[in-house]
Amino acid sequence: MTIPLTSTIIDANGVDYLILATYFVFVLGIGLLARRHVSDSVDFFLSGRSLPAWVTGLAFISANLGAVEIMGMSASGAQFGLPTVHYFWVGAIPAMLFLGLVMMPFYYGSKVRSVPEFMLRRFGPGAHLVNSLSFALAQLLIAGVNLYLLATLVEALLGWPQWVALLVAAAVVLSYITLGGLSAAIYNEVLQFFVIVAALTPLTVLGLHRLGGWHGLTSRVAIGHDEKSGDPTATVSQQLHSWPGQALSGFDSSFWSVVGIVFGLGFVLSFGYWTTNFVEVQRAMASDSISSARKTPIIGAFPKMFVPFITIVPGMIAAVLVSEVAQHKADPLHHSSVTYNDSLIYLMRDLLPNGLLGLAVTGLLAAFMAGMAANVSAFNTVFAYDLWGDYVVKGRDDGYYLRVGRIATVVATAVAIGTATLASKFSNIMDYLQVLFGFFNAPLFATFILGMFWKRMTATAGWVGLVAGTLSAVAVAFMSDGTFGSASTGWIPISGQGAAFVAASTAFVVDVVLSVIVSTMTTPKPAESLVGLVYSETPKEQRTDPNESSYPWYRRTAPLAGIALVMVIILNVLF
Repeated sequence: MTIPLTSTIIDANGVDYLILATYFVFVLGIGLLARRHVSDSVDFFLSGRSLPAWVTGLAFISANLGAVEIMGMSASGAQFGLPTVHYFWVGAIPAMLFLGLVMMPFYYGSKVRSVPEFMLRRFGPGAHLVNSLSFALAQLLIAGVNLYLLATLVEALLGWPQWVALLVAAAVVLSYITLGGLSAAIYNEVLQFFVIVAALTPLTVLGLHRLGGWHGLTSRVAIGHDEKSGDPTATVSQQLHSWPGQALSGFDSSFWSVVGIVFGLGFVLSFGYWTTNFVEVQRAMASDSISSARKTPIIGAFPKMFVPFITIVPGMIAAVLVSEVAQHKADPLHHSSVTYNDSLIYLMRDLLPNGLLGLAVTGLLAAFMAGMAANVSAFNTVFAYDLWGDYVVKGRDDGYYLRVGRIATVVATAVAIGTATLASKFSNIMDYLQVLFGFFNAPLFATFILGMFWKRMTATAGWVGLVAGTLSAVAVAFMSDGTFGSASTGWIPISGQGAAFVAASTAFVVDVVLSVIVSTMTTPKPAESLVGLVYSETPKEQRTDPNESSYPWYRRTAPLAGIALVMVIILNVLF
C-alpha cells in the first residue's frame, strides 16, 4: 500500500534516521532480553520485586517524562512562562517526598500487587471496584495523549498521515511491553531517561545562546492572549515570575491564585497524582526492599526538580524565537494549524543541525513511548488482577492471568488509538490532562489519606466518597468556561488549568465531607484487621527497614528527603 505523504516540518537526513534506528534496536532488544526472565505473573507485572533503588528511581521519573512533561510543559511554558514551574516545585516534589516517607511502607509492606488491591483490603469490594474502573479508564485516556503526541512527531518527521503514524507508534510500544512486561518497561525507561536529557538539553543551551542568554530571553517575552477572545491573559511580569502565578491559575486575584496553586495543585492534584497513581507507585513496588521502595520517589525528586530547565525554558524560547508560535501567542484567533503543543517540534526545526536533530527526535519518541508504556503496563496489572481476576474469572492458575495481562496490553493499545483523537482537540494538552487528574486522582487521594490516618472510616464511606468526589469534579468542569468545549455552560467564569484546580479541590472537599458523614452512620472494620493499612494500627517495625539505620547518611531515606526539600525551597525563592 502506498502511503500518501504530507509535507514534513522536520528536515531529517540519513544521520538522524540512523540514530533513531539504533535506539529502536536497543528498545526491542531490551524487550527480548527481559522476556527470558518472565516466568510468572509477579515477574511480568512487578519485575519479581528485585530491582535496586537507583533503577526504580530513574524509571519513576522517566515514566512521568511523557506527554505531560515534554509537550505539555513546553506548551505551558510557551503560553504562561515561569509559573509553569509550579507543576514541579509545588506540584510534584513535596508529594513525592511524602510518598517515600509515609505511604510506600504501606504499599510495599502489605505486598499488594496494585493500588486498587490496597483499596480492597482497606475498604472492601465497593471502593475497590470503583477505583479499579476509574483507574483503568484514566490510563486509557492518558495513554491516548502520549500516543497522539507520538504520532504527531512521526507525522512531522516522516510526513505520514496521522492514522498511519498512530498505528506504527502503537505497534512499537506494544511489542516490548508484551514481550518483557514491567521489567522491559522499567529498563527501557532508564535508557529513555538519559536519551531524553541528552536530547532536550541542546534546545535550552542553543536557544539561550541564540537569544543572548537568560536576559535576552526575558527581554523578548511577549504578552499572551486568550485562545477564544484574544484578550490578554498573561502580562510579561506574570510570565517572568513564578509567584503569584496568575498567568497559570487564571485568577485575577493574586491571593486566590496562590491559594489555588498551593491547595488545588500543590496539595489536591499533586498528592492525588503522586501518592495514589499506580503508574508511578508500580515502579517503587518493583524494588528489592522496603528501603529501596521508600527511596525510589526520593531519588527521583532530584532530577525531577531540574526538568523545567529542559522543558519549560525551551517552550519560553519557542514563544519568542519560532515565528509560528510567536504569531499564535500574539493572535490566537489567527487561522493557523500551529498550537502551543507544537512548540518543541518547531524549535527543533529552527535550532538543531542534523545529528542533534536526530537525537532530539529520538528523545521525544523515547519520552512518549515511556509515558504510554507506563500507562499500559499499569493498566494490564489492574485489569488482570483487580477487574478480571476479582470480578469475572476467579481462582485460575497464575499462567492464566499472565495471558490475560498480555491480552489486556493489546486491547489497551488499540483503545489508546481511539482516545488519542480526544487529545487532538486541545491546543494545550495540559488543560486536558489536569482535568482528567481532577476527575480521577483528587477524590482517590481524599479517600486514601482519610482512610490511612483515620481508622474510623468505613468501607461504605470509601466507595460513596469516591463516586461523589468524581461526579462533583465532572460537574464543576461542565460548569466552567470551555472545559468540555461547547458542552460547557460557563456558569463558573474560569477556564483552562484554573478550572482543573477548582474541580480537583471540589472533588477533594466533597469526598472528605461525605466520607466523614457516612462513616459516623456505618460500622467500621475491627482494629486488628487494619494492621498494615492504617498508620496508628501499624507497628513502626513494619513501616521501616531494619537495616536502614546501618546505612551511611546518604543512603538513608529521611536525610535524602530533607536535602531534596531544602533544594526545592531554594529554587522557589530564586525564581
